[in-house]
Amino acid sequence: MADDHLELAERFFAAIETGDLAAVGDLYAPSAEIWHNHDGLVQDRESNLQTLAWMVANLPDRRYDVIRRSATTDGFVQQHVLSATNRAGQNVELPACIICTIADGRIVRLDEYFDSRHAERFAET
Repeated sequence: MADDHLELAERFFAAIETGDLAAVGDLYAPSAEIWHNHDGLVQDRESNLQTLAWMVANLPDRRYDVIRRSATTDGFVQQHVLSATNRAGQNVELPACIICTIADGRIVRLDEYFDSRHAERFAET
């Protein structure tokens, strides 16, 4: 089971890096909930895919540098730094931690923790 969770994590972040939002969508359960610490709100699957579409369109060279990834009994935890070049041509980095819950081979819950001050630089033009 642990290997399955880590393999799903690998496919999930690789799909975001390559901009394959159809693959990301397939890895989310239809009722997936995505929560971010910076606003305390829960996004549904479709709203999160829209957020990722913006990221794909505006941060074409995004890359996840995984610091640590560990399987849990019901998913995985990943600490990483998301790096990209923003629309202003600046290299930007976002250290983050993701906690995912998996059921039936799909992500049912994703909790993302990051410092919003870092995220603001991603949207600079």
